[in-house]
Amino acid sequence: MTDEDRFDRLYETHRPDLEGFVRRRIPPAQVEDIVAETFLVVWRRLDDVPAEPRPWLFGIARNLMLRSMRSSGRWHALQVRLAAQPRLLSEDLASSVATRTDLARAWAKLSAGEQEVLALIAWDGLTTNEAAAVLNCQIGTFRMRLMRARRHLLHILDRLPPVEARPARPVTNGALS
Repeated sequence: MTDEDRFDRLYETHRPDLEGFVRRRIPPAQVEDIVAETFLVVWRRLDDVPAEPRPWLFGIARNLMLRSMRSSGRWHALQVRLAAQPRLLSEDLASSVATRTDLARAWAKLSAGEQEVLALIAWDGLTTNEAAAVLNCQIGTFRMRLMRARRHLLHILDRLPPVEARPARPVTNGALS
């Protein structure tokens, strides 16, 4: 029996029960995603399928649901914290804009590889293990790339010339000259 046949049999036999298990625990909009992710894990770990796969499948689905709930909880907590933040004063806003401008200028000077490594951690919120898996490299290799990218970004930020304000144009008769 081929791997595809084994997988198809597992899917056909256990999908309805797995879907019911998941449906009883999470909102309907997420059920299909969790079931699909569960079978993705099964495909990747097809050699690890035990003789009685149902509890194993439920365990995988449970872990995926817990991870999903943790992510949702973090997003909700972030939204609560952001809503509780006081409004910035105009001085703080100017400082924030200057910082963002410097960061954007420094970001543009990084290589595409450095940007990717930093983005996986800072923007996508991946762990170093997850990011290494995304880039299909060893964890140690990824950590070294991340350290070098961070160091290079800080180096660029330290050496950026300040943004100079443009001189105002004189106004004559109510019109710009």
